[in-house]
Amino acid sequence: MSSSFGTLFKLSTFGESHCPAIGAVVDGVPPRMPLTAEQIQQQLDRRRPGSNKLGTARNEADQVQILSGVENGLTLGTPIGLMVANTDQRPGDYGSMSRIPRPSHADYTYQAKYGIAASSGGGRASARETIARVAGGAIAEIFLREHYGIEIVAWVSSVGTTDAPNMDLASLSREQVDANDVRCPDETAAERMTNAILAAREAKDSIGGVISCVCRNVPAGWGEPAFDRLEALLGHAMLSLPASKGFEIGSGFAGSRQRGSQHNDPFVRKGEKLGTLTNNSGGVQGGISNGEPIYFRVAFKPTATIGLEQQTADYDGNPVTLAAKGRHDPCVVPRAVPIVEGMAALVLADLALIQRMRG
Repeated sequence: MSSSFGTLFKLSTFGESHCPAIGAVVDGVPPRMPLTAEQIQQQLDRRRPGSNKLGTARNEADQVQILSGVENGLTLGTPIGLMVANTDQRPGDYGSMSRIPRPSHADYTYQAKYGIAASSGGGRASARETIARVAGGAIAEIFLREHYGIEIVAWVSSVGTTDAPNMDLASLSREQVDANDVRCPDETAAERMTNAILAAREAKDSIGGVISCVCRNVPAGWGEPAFDRLEALLGHAMLSLPASKGFEIGSGFAGSRQRGSQHNDPFVRKGEKLGTLTNNSGGVQGGISNGEPIYFRVAFKPTATIGLEQQTADYDGNPVTLAAKGRHDPCVVPRAVPIVEGMAALVLADLALIQRMRG
């Protein structure tokens, strides 16, 4: 199983959805960097289940413990161990489903690969695993902010058929994003998105959405062509997230409908450095950051766990009717915002350390 991400700034995670705890080990954090559990907790609280009316009924405190690598509020340069306890476990909710691979879940594929699967909650395939990503990503963010002034802001730009208008990438803040439960900075779109999520929940169904993200103040020169291009690593990071189904950067698929004369980003002087007049490239050219804001989008499918009865088959191929119990989000995107931010930070922190090696 692949449970590590990164080369020099490296995150390794462990734990299943209904085991005693979720945890992470973060390697490569430079020494003498200020770090407290409270700083990590800020991002975990944004991801925490049970925090608003749009999410799962599972209510977890998700309090992080720093087990190693930090003394007196400063990093030691050694591996940082992190742990978050699972306290609101209800494995009994899954007893009746032990012989039925749930539609669009990882039950069948984990069984096919390993010959065994976690008996409840999806195990490592559960979004509960992303706690470790958010915790490790929070440390990466602190490093990027302290050393480079990098800002990372993600927001919900689509739920179902409701799209938010384009945001001002230069000024958008997390305070604006967190002004409502759906985490969409446009209040009109946010209200429509909220109603769509609540309607899906009322119908015992689910709905998908899109998260957009901008990374500001990333220096030019980060990325490792040909195979570890910056956009390729971001795509790897985002498509490793549970429920993610699509990734695009800059103009994305829409750019394929344009001509080069429309799509090219002309260079202009911006103060003491070179920049681009437009940013269809999304801040990346040739797999390397060009100094412009990096912006991308991640598509998430509707939550696979729904309350509606579904016609499916058990592991023996016998037709069955399945009505899932469990607790789930009717839409994953509001709570996935800090997860996207965390994975973006991990990518950039790793590339920052690789670039430092060049002197």
